[in-house]
Amino acid sequence: MKRLLKGAGLLLAALIVLVGALALGGRLWAMHKRERVVNVAVAAADLPTLEGATAVQRGRYLFESRGCANCHGPDAGGRAFVNDGRGMELAAPNLTRSGVVARYEGRDWARSVRHGVAPGGRPLLAMPSEDYTRLTDADLAAIVAYLRQMPERSGGEARIRLPFVVWVAYGFGLMRDAPERVDHGLPPAQPVAEAVTAEHGAYVASMCVGCHGAGLEGGRVPGNPPHWPPAARLAPGPGSVMANYPDADSLRKLFRTGLRPDGSRVAVMPFESLARLNDVDVQALHLYLRHGR
Repeated sequence: MKRLLKGAGLLLAALIVLVGALALGGRLWAMHKRERVVNVAVAAADLPTLEGATAVQRGRYLFESRGCANCHGPDAGGRAFVNDGRGMELAAPNLTRSGVVARYEGRDWARSVRHGVAPGGRPLLAMPSEDYTRLTDADLAAIVAYLRQMPERSGGEARIRLPFVVWVAYGFGLMRDAPERVDHGLPPAQPVAEAVTAEHGAYVASMCVGCHGAGLEGGRVPGNPPHWPPAARLAPGPGSVMANYPDADSLRKLFRTGLRPDGSRVAVMPFESLARLNDVDVQALHLYLRHGR
């Protein structure tokens, strides 16, 4: 019996050492992965330069309604958008002229926003580029025009603090950074008329793929805290949550209140931005989600 217990103890000790070695290896690989250089050829050398009140107004609307303000703050000065009190903190940087984008050219904006890659080639960990890779050139340029005329803000540095186990998961590929989540060969979307059409609705819905999946099929969102619920299925078909939203008004009410038709509250949704969607975008989005193209 003593020999058996001794053998079991040695086996347990060996397993602990093995698990520790794997965890350390995953953390070291995460550091290497975080500092790698990602080479991405942007589709165009530069974005169009847009100026004037119309461009700024469009840029402000997109910044506020497409999720940018959720992470970077209403004043674009940067802020912490995740701080769960368990060792995870994510803070988006200052995007005013005094921030990290002070020397950005058009290609830098395109590479960072659409591809999740900083100007020097470093991967951006938390940037949801999969939601923005289909932005048209004109809409991305409008956002830039809006940010360039914003009052300068001080501070607002990016911060990423993750628990050890999350870094290990990142190292082993269980959590992907922005460049890993994007199809870099996908060209920017071609402009479509802003109207209550399924085509325009599909363009608006591109802001949803980061959580709800490329096909809007829903499911567990990779990289999110484990206590977050899975994303709902938005695509037409069996199990689609859109069966609960028979008209655009019901969807608009969800965006404005955060409440489902039965009165229950949705736990995780970017309502700060969704509440800003205008009537045309809400109606087009509803049409697309209910019926497809």
